[in-house]
Amino acid sequence: MKLELNIVKYRVLCLCISALLLIPCIGALIYSTVTTHAPVKVSIDYTGGTILQYGVKQDINTDQLGILRTKLSKNGIENPEIQIINVNNDSESAIKSLISIRTKFIENGSDKDAIITNVVQSEFKDANLDQISSVGPTLGKELFTNSLVAITLALLGIICYLTIRFQFDYALAAILGLVHDVIFVCGVFSILGLISGVEVDALFVTALLTVIGFSVHDTIVVFDRVRENLRYYAKKMSFGEIINFSVNQTLARSINTSVTTLLTLFALYFFGGVTTKNFVLAMILGIAIGTYSSIFFCTVLVDIWDEKKYASIGASKKA
Repeated sequence: MKLELNIVKYRVLCLCISALLLIPCIGALIYSTVTTHAPVKVSIDYTGGTILQYGVKQDINTDQLGILRTKLSKNGIENPEIQIINVNNDSESAIKSLISIRTKFIENGSDKDAIITNVVQSEFKDANLDQISSVGPTLGKELFTNSLVAITLALLGIICYLTIRFQFDYALAAILGLVHDVIFVCGVFSILGLISGVEVDALFVTALLTVIGFSVHDTIVVFDRVRENLRYYAKKMSFGEIINFSVNQTLARSINTSVTTLLTLFALYFFGGVTTKNFVLAMILGIAIGTYSSIFFCTVLVDIWDEKKYASIGASKKA
């Protein structure tokens, strides 16, 4: 039987690729934690604050951004965080850029929002306040706690299910695959936060939970096929051959499922709204790395751990 993919032969390469993907992510998470006291840059959903978003009918350069920040500071707005989002629109009358200004929580009755608007409109005459959103510090902490609880419960539930559903080594490999995927997605967003100020919000947690479920589902499909083939081919094939055979049986299904999902997500990323771009990006990264880890990481771990065990079992049966 001719195999289309031989992951056992290149298992060291597979693990090296995983290491190359994860090392920069882990480094970014550690660096961000040390410098900003958080592994990723969080939005006002978790820290509390106010964000004002203005639409501008022109492209904005870094010099204009620096002037705007200086003017805001002179008018009593402490440490404003300004982010420019370029909008892909060919229409001359349409909005070309979005100015997002994040400040400390602005209480009701305060005139700081009016001050910010006046400063922005003095610099950009066509600026129009499109959106203002505020989250109090107490609510932000509550949302952060609830998000951690949701992720923890999901992981515990999956760990319990895998432990019952499979033997320990399979369950451990699937759990390490989950950690692999979560570190990668969070690490990429940590890098983006350090480089371009990308923030994570409640939608990011939603994407992360979806990625966890997708990753486990794909891994279970592969492991089920491995376990089924062991029943019929344990005496005819080595464990490595069974791993390769099982992966190739499920390879087309895994690729087809991932590609169709990614096509939809790419359409949403390039043609969807600006507010959902980070959510869709997290989904794209998670599904891509989840497909990779299910085939090239989790199964490789099982092969390394169980190769000697099944070799000794086969030798005892022949004896």
